[in-house]
Amino acid sequence: MKQRTINILLVITIICISLSAILVKLSDAPSTVMVMYRMFLACVIILPMVIKHRKTFLGIRAREWVAIVFAGIFLAGHFGLWFESLNHTTVASSTLILALQPAIALVLGLLFFKEKVDVRTVFAMGVAFIGVVIVGGGNLGGGTGAFLGNILSFFAVVSIVLYLMIGQRNVKSINHWVYSFLVFFVAGVTVAIFNLIGGIPFTGYSTNDWAVFMMLAIFPTGAHIIFNLLLNYVNTTTVSMATLGEPIGASVLAIFLLNEMITRVEAVGGILIIAGIFYFLRLQGGSKEVVLKESESL
Repeated sequence: MKQRTINILLVITIICISLSAILVKLSDAPSTVMVMYRMFLACVIILPMVIKHRKTFLGIRAREWVAIVFAGIFLAGHFGLWFESLNHTTVASSTLILALQPAIALVLGLLFFKEKVDVRTVFAMGVAFIGVVIVGGGNLGGGTGAFLGNILSFFAVVSIVLYLMIGQRNVKSINHWVYSFLVFFVAGVTVAIFNLIGGIPFTGYSTNDWAVFMMLAIFPTGAHIIFNLLLNYVNTTTVSMATLGEPIGASVLAIFLLNEMITRVEAVGGILIIAGIFYFLRLQGGSKEVVLKESESL
């Protein structure tokens, strides 16, 4: 693949993932309903590729099936928490906190797998964490709702990192189309059960809501599939740097489409978060290949 084509695809993916938070804001449906239909519709969209690789199902071991189930549950938790956070805080705050994903992955890797970490990495994480505190603290003036939104966004990051750690350790040998399909399906079923228990209706949503469900399944999910394709041609650092464009892209789109202006506090905190994560990724460029490859399979 030519470098120009790679660059064009990277720009397309940044735009697509940046649309995710905007689309959530455009629907009045409950957050868990959006998650449920996004997952199920994504399964339908990638079904032809899954059928093509259907023989992969025969090679999945019992341990991997268990891992897939837990991965799907954590993925459902991630989307549910993040979508709900957008009902309480701004797009800028929520997406900036999501940029902490690599740093949180390192912390959990250190705790659970005793992975090594140096002083420079701790410094990078510290800078990013200070940025999160600034963004979160800046929203205290907006009431407990905004602060709750930031907390939900933070736990959404923890949930997706746990999902990635499961994938990193257990499902490396599964075709990414099949793995994505199974995880999406489990996530959809998990949220469907939650909706059923909570008495949240499955039907009765507007045409606008259904359009949002479909666009969530196509654009953000399509972006992650493109990322997975690009990993065959570029290193994971390049792909990771592209994903950091989401907070910027989402915040800019929110200004024009939702009239959500970025506050000075969010700008300062956002700069620190991006700077910290940028430095972190430069330090970790050679050590995160498996984790991020699983990340982009979503």
